[in-house]
Amino acid sequence: MNRLLLVEDDTALSRTLHIGLQARGYDVRSTTLGAEAMPLAQEFRPDIAIVDLGLPDVDGIEVVRALRAWSDLPVLVLSARTTQDDKVAALDGGADDYVTKPFGMDELLARLRAALRRVPPAQPSSTIRTEELTIDRAARRVDRNGAPVHLTPTEWNVLDVLLRAPRHLVTQRELLHEVWGPQYAHETNYLRVYIAQLRRKLEARPSAPRHILTEPGAGYRFEP
Repeated sequence: MNRLLLVEDDTALSRTLHIGLQARGYDVRSTTLGAEAMPLAQEFRPDIAIVDLGLPDVDGIEVVRALRAWSDLPVLVLSARTTQDDKVAALDGGADDYVTKPFGMDELLARLRAALRRVPPAQPSSTIRTEELTIDRAARRVDRNGAPVHLTPTEWNVLDVLLRAPRHLVTQRELLHEVWGPQYAHETNYLRVYIAQLRRKLEARPSAPRHILTEPGAGYRFEP
């Protein structure tokens, strides 16, 4: 689950975003004050942040600069300011994207996904360990509770795409394109079959998975 820091002073909008983003699979922590953003970020360790420029205590650009000095996490700016100078100042201050108000939730979600895709994978070729699983991507080997698990080539390819960016959403279209090719971009039934097979082999309780998770209507992610 991607952790998201929300810094937005409009309490109604903040609540709407908080609920909407949580419903889409984000773990959200929010504040209405710029001064609380950095302490919350250091405690929460977000994967991505959304910052409004019009905060009551400090300019949102200062929050963006502080986040950027502390971490390389993607930062999206929300603002009713529409001038080119404001956008340039925010982007030069370290923002990765600039979303003007009003905006639609679908647009915001798409921009979040795009920003997260640009984050280099934390473990591009390392061994990934959970309480039950040891996955060696370089050796294409999976052990569960110390015993080897046989995966078919297609099962491995699906798993490997998810492992490139643990905790990050991989859309259905991305998975289909990567594993089967662009001509299969709408064959979502393929994914359901192979995700179910992976869960039977890797999850202690396939009906209540802990690692291979579904984001309804969007895609899948691997949670270590």
